[in-house]
Amino acid sequence: MVVSNHPDLGDDVALFDVPHHHLPVEKDRKPEAEAKLLELLDGSCELIVLARYMQIRSGDFLDESESRSSTSTIRSCRPSPAPTRIGRPRTGGVKLVGATAHYVTEELDAGPIIEQDVMRVSHRDDADALAHLGADVERLVLGRAGQAHPQDRVLRHGATRVVF
Repeated sequence: MVVSNHPDLGDDVALFDVPHHHLPVEKDRKPEAEAKLLELLDGSCELIVLARYMQIRSGDFLDESESRSSTSTIRSCRPSPAPTRIGRPRTGGVKLVGATAHYVTEELDAGPIIEQDVMRVSHRDDADALAHLGADVERLVLGRAGQAHPQDRVLRHGATRVVF
């Protein structure tokens, strides 16, 4: 299923015959939205992927989602210029665009890294080209990170994850 905090994804998701749930996340009502999300996910998912979610998950949500299923993991993928993990290339001189897929923690973009990659860019690339290249690398990284889970290539040890 796809649960989105944006209503405009329903038509795109329908093309894949996948259930879509619009779940807005209002600043003052975040705990209610997280409780509803847990209800939707309960017993029906093994992997949670936050893509373009742009919200920090609460510790209560992370703990509860992990306790409901020993295989439930939460991953996020962020576009970023290498070697940093936060932000997009907005200033001149950027030579690489990249993406990082990582486990979600209460701290923004601070979870254990699952997968990373970069693409070389040049001064000839305009903003649209940079956005396109960034989206390409983000899709590749998220896909490879998603493969690690069902292939049992992730070892958990407390808060640490080892991906091989």
